[in-house]
This record gives sequence, structure tokens and C-alpha cells, in this order.
Amino acid sequence: MLRLQEGKNQEDLAKYLGITKKYYNNYELGKRKVPIDIVIKIAKYYETTTDYVLKVSDVRSKVYYD
Repeated sequence: MLRLQEGKNQEDLAKYLGITKKYYNNYELGKRKVPIDIVIKIAKYYETTTDYVLKVSDVRSKVYYD
């Protein structure tokens, strides 16, 4: 959802995460569990909380990471 809202493609995010597009696609399809280090990187990429990425929270807070 975040990726589509931000107008990014799977290749953009996979490159940022240091994984292949196919590997990333498996995360989106639910074929692979997303490790916590990847969840953190995704939250940083979108400048939001890990709770929002994990759908623990419905509120998208803006967070600026170092």
C-alpha cells in the first residue's frame, strides 16, 4: 500500500533494501515473512513508524531518521 501511494515500483524498493525484485515481490505476496531489519528499513524509506508498516497502527506518523 505504501509503495503504491508513494508511486514507487518494486524495483525501487528492492534496490534500496539490497535485495532482488523477485525476493521483494515474495514479501508483498505473503510468500516470505519480512525480517525485522527489513521492516525497519522500509519504515525509514517511507519516513514512518514500524507500527504503521506492520499494520499495528492505522495512523501514518511522519518520522525522520538519522
